[in-house]
Amino acid sequence: MLMPLSITAWLPTTREEVLKRGWEEPDIILFTGDAYVDHPSFGAAIIGRFLEKYGYKVAIVPQPNWRDDLRDFRKLGKPRLFFGVTAGNMDSMVNHYTAGKRLRSDDAFTPGDVAGFRPDYPTLVYTRALKQFFPGVPVIIGGIEASLRRLTHYDYWQDNLRKSILVESGADLLVYGMGEKAIVEIARALEDGRNICTVNTLPQTAVLSDELPEKAQVLPSFEECSGDKRNFARAFRIIETESNRLQPATLAEKSGNQWIVVNPPYPVAGEKEMDSFYDLPFTRLPHPKYNKRGVIPAYEMIRHSITLHRGCFGGCTFCTISAHQGKFISSRSEKSILKEVEETTQMPDFKGYISDLGGPSANMYRMKGENISLCSACSRPSCIFPSICKNLNTNHKPLIKLYDKAAAIHGIKKIFIGSGVRYDMFIGRPADQASKNGYTEYLEKLVRNHVSGRLKVAPEHTSEKVLKVMRKPSFTLFRELKKQFDLINSRNGLHQQLIPYFISGHPGCTLADMADLAEETRKLGYRLEQVQDLTPTPMTLASVMYYTGLDPYTMKPVYIARTSEEKNDQRRFFFWYKPENKQFVNKFIRK
Repeated sequence: MLMPLSITAWLPTTREEVLKRGWEEPDIILFTGDAYVDHPSFGAAIIGRFLEKYGYKVAIVPQPNWRDDLRDFRKLGKPRLFFGVTAGNMDSMVNHYTAGKRLRSDDAFTPGDVAGFRPDYPTLVYTRALKQFFPGVPVIIGGIEASLRRLTHYDYWQDNLRKSILVESGADLLVYGMGEKAIVEIARALEDGRNICTVNTLPQTAVLSDELPEKAQVLPSFEECSGDKRNFARAFRIIETESNRLQPATLAEKSGNQWIVVNPPYPVAGEKEMDSFYDLPFTRLPHPKYNKRGVIPAYEMIRHSITLHRGCFGGCTFCTISAHQGKFISSRSEKSILKEVEETTQMPDFKGYISDLGGPSANMYRMKGENISLCSACSRPSCIFPSICKNLNTNHKPLIKLYDKAAAIHGIKKIFIGSGVRYDMFIGRPADQASKNGYTEYLEKLVRNHVSGRLKVAPEHTSEKVLKVMRKPSFTLFRELKKQFDLINSRNGLHQQLIPYFISGHPGCTLADMADLAEETRKLGYRLEQVQDLTPTPMTLASVMYYTGLDPYTMKPVYIARTSEEKNDQRRFFFWYKPENKQFVNKFIRK
């Protein structure tokens, strides 16, 4: 029988836990909008453990109470080096509100799925509180909320442009993307006695400056973007183009009398470096303080899952992954992944089932350009749209091999692939490529061995016109996938379902396009479940088109469904089979 873990197995969250570790004070205190789950899928945990690896004493304050006298912000006192602030694994506004801007009644990152344990924009609220009580202590902001708001951005919930979150929060420095390397370098700089004001050229950081750096790519200012939507569209085009380069430029944007300077990111992480982020002493469990508060749904979903890689070269217009994690894939070694699978089998609640071996897209493991020099000269936002790059290695055989090795580990009954699969990388490809890269073998293995009754994929729409705006492949590939999926099921006596995800209200999508979707899915025998209305999130092409009504690359107008009525009418086509929608849908189709 496994012995219960000591409270010192987790990063300390209270003064009492700090003292139990024998510390007088932490070096670094992290504040997060999520509950503290010591699992590598939770950003605050992985940052805390990585800092700990380099000898820093790290404490964490999860979901501090911002409504009372703010005692949670003072309870651990002043750190020796700095405070770190993150809103959590999700942008807080996506967490709090539906696409229709209705307040949600739940929060998957809180025990008991209870809403109300974090404010809107925690990055702003937490930073301002810390600056109030500890004005001389550096505050470093990071996580997806800060990362996607590092420059002028459109805020859907307030329906206007907002300044960089670095300006609005009053933080000293912003780390964007996956911030392990940057946060350790910041700690080292402060350890060496440097003033935070001089830490202004570190990769993957954004800083405020009184002067424009040499050779920086200058963006339209906040004031220029606010005065003319075309300037905001132009700014985004530059930002996205540079973020998709292997060696991007420094970006500089003026806001008031200051420059927001975004330094280029670190080079793409190799296997050893990726392993170092995950080969850390995680308990893989929520902090014991939550034992009587109910389950944390986000943790329940990933507790027995394993991350294989980071990044995504899909370039979908509505997705934030490439803006945050980058376009280029960083993969872990097979050895590191299998070690984590073995560790997962030792968890007291493990019943033999791995819920996911994946990443942002499940089947991009180890994929990259064959000739890196060609990648260095490229700035395409997607390596697979409008066509798959001839320089891209799309070999699925390393992934097949990994699945087999993981499935052979003692204690494993079944491994499921829960992450989204990019089927356009193996469907409709030339026969010689299919044989060389294991496409047919991958789909066969996936369907036979790694689907838990339902395989979820994301065609997103059926209209070729809308799919082109989305940077998604033709719907004919989904039809072919369904055909092959059904054949594999039939041959093996399986009764599994292929579940498509769709989006309404995307820029360029009209009622006629939604009518096309209703008719196409009806022909395929679907009564849709996995659907959503577009939520324009910061730093995505879709949000820029939604706000400006323009395609930033052509500056041509794009149709936008803006009103609640327009959006609701589009959603009706998802559910054409419901009595309350039939008359409306049939009338429109006849028209």
